Amino acid sequence: MSKQSFQFTAVIEREDDWFVATCPEVDVVSQGKTIEDARSNLLEAVELFFEVASPSEIKRRLKKETYVMPLMPVIPSLKSKPTARV
Repeated sequence: MSKQSFQFTAVIEREDDWFVATCPEVDVVSQGKTIEDARSNLLEAVELFFEVASPSEIKRRLKKETYVMPLMPVIPSLKSKPTARV
């Protein structure tokens, strides 16, 4: 069986004492105590997904295009707002 290499995205976020890693192209998630552990565990989880998933499951979940870019939303001040007194 021939193997192919793909380049996917790892989005890693801290959640309490753990780092949660997501691969948005195939909706696979893993975690680790460090960023590198989370990335390594995600890589393993993605590889396992491709080993065990049916072709129809891969086709259903594999996104053809994923874009990672910055957002610059305008966010209201996080300071508590004064309340109106009646």
